[in-house]
Amino acid sequence: MTSMGKTRRMMSVGLIGAALALTLTAPARAGETPTTAPTTAPTTVTGTVTGTGGQPASDGRESTGWQLTPTGTDARFRGLAPVDRRTAWAAGSKGTVLRTTDGGRSWRNVSPPGAAELELRDVEAFDARRAVVLAIGEGEASRVLRTEDGGATWTESFRNTDPRAFYDCMTFFDRRHGLAMSDPVDGKYRILSTRDGGRSWQVLPSAGMPDALPGEAGFAASGQCLVSAGPRDVWLATGGGATARVLHSADRGLTWTATVSPVPAGDPARGVFGLAFRDRAHGIAVGGDYRKDQPSPQAAAVTGDGGRTWRASATAPPAYRSGVAWLPHSRNAALAVGPTGTDLTTDGGRTWRTVDTGSYDTVDCTPDGSCWASGEKGRIAVARLAP
Repeated sequence: MTSMGKTRRMMSVGLIGAALALTLTAPARAGETPTTAPTTAPTTVTGTVTGTGGQPASDGRESTGWQLTPTGTDARFRGLAPVDRRTAWAAGSKGTVLRTTDGGRSWRNVSPPGAAELELRDVEAFDARRAVVLAIGEGEASRVLRTEDGGATWTESFRNTDPRAFYDCMTFFDRRHGLAMSDPVDGKYRILSTRDGGRSWQVLPSAGMPDALPGEAGFAASGQCLVSAGPRDVWLATGGGATARVLHSADRGLTWTATVSPVPAGDPARGVFGLAFRDRAHGIAVGGDYRKDQPSPQAAAVTGDGGRTWRASATAPPAYRSGVAWLPHSRNAALAVGPTGTDLTTDGGRTWRTVDTGSYDTVDCTPDGSCWASGEKGRIAVARLAP
C-alpha cells in the first residue's frame, strides 16, 4: 500500500476491554448479503446496516467488532485504499469500484464503464478524485485504469499483451512513482513501473530479479503482495513454491534480494499473502493455506531488519489471514484479517489474539486515525481510533 502522507504525530490508543480503544462495533453476520446496486452508472447508496452485537472471543472475554457500512452491492472487495477518515476507495469483483467521502455512511458506485468482466484486486488512491485500479488475470485481463475526477471517467493506462504474464498487486511510493508485479515470466517476476502517477507504465529489466522457485507465484488476495515504505523500498510476497519467500528492493524495483520466511508453503494454496511495513525496517507477513478445510499454523512472521531475516510469531493467528495493517502512529499494534476473523497484535506481531469473527480479505489504516476492512458479499467496515 502507499506510504505517502504519513505523519509522526503520536497518538495514544488502547483496545476496548484490553489495550487499544478501537471503536469496532456491531459486526454484521458473515452470511448477510446486501442488496445489489446497479453497476452501469454512478450510484449513491445510503441506508442503515443491521448487525449482531460483539461476539464472544475464544477466551470468553467480550469481543470487539467492525462498523459495517452500507455498500449496496454483493461484490467481493479485495482492493481497498482509504485516504482519511472520510474518504476511501474499494475495488472488487464484476469490475466494481466504490468511493465514499463521508466516512462510509454512503458509497458511490464509480465503476469503469464496460468493466463488468474484470476482476479488480488492487486500488491505490491519492485523494478523493485520483485513484488507480489493477485488474488481474492472464494476458489482456491484466490492466491498469486511472481516474482523475472521482470515478466519473476512467482511462486505461496499461493492458498486458503477454499471455504468460498475470499481474497480482500494485503499490505507490508517492503520487508519481509506483510499481505493479506479475507472476514469473521466463522464470522471474515481472515488474511494471510508472513515474507519472499511473498515466503510463514500462516493464523494468529483469537482470536484478532472482530466479523464481518452481511453482512460485504471488497471491492476488488483498492487494498486499507488493507493498512499499518510504521513497524507494518495496517488498514482494510469494507462495506456491517449496518455501514462502519475501523479496526486497531498495531501488524501486531494479534489484532484489530474496529471503525465506517461516510461513508454510510447499503447496499452490500456501504462502505469504499479505505484507505491511510501518517503516523500512519493521514488517509483518501473514498468510497460510487459503483452503477452508486446511490448517494454517505459523500464519504470521515479523522482521526488524527490512526483511533480511524473518521469525515466526510466537502466537500466530488461528487461521489463514490475507491482509495486515499497522495501526497509525503505533510502533507495536497491527490488525490482520481473513475469512474467519480479525486478529490484533500489541507487541509488533509476536503474539496475536482474535477480536472479531467477521469475514474480511484486506485491511488498511489512515494517518488521521481510522482503519478500514473489506471482503466478500459487499462487506466494507470502518473503525475509528480514539485519540
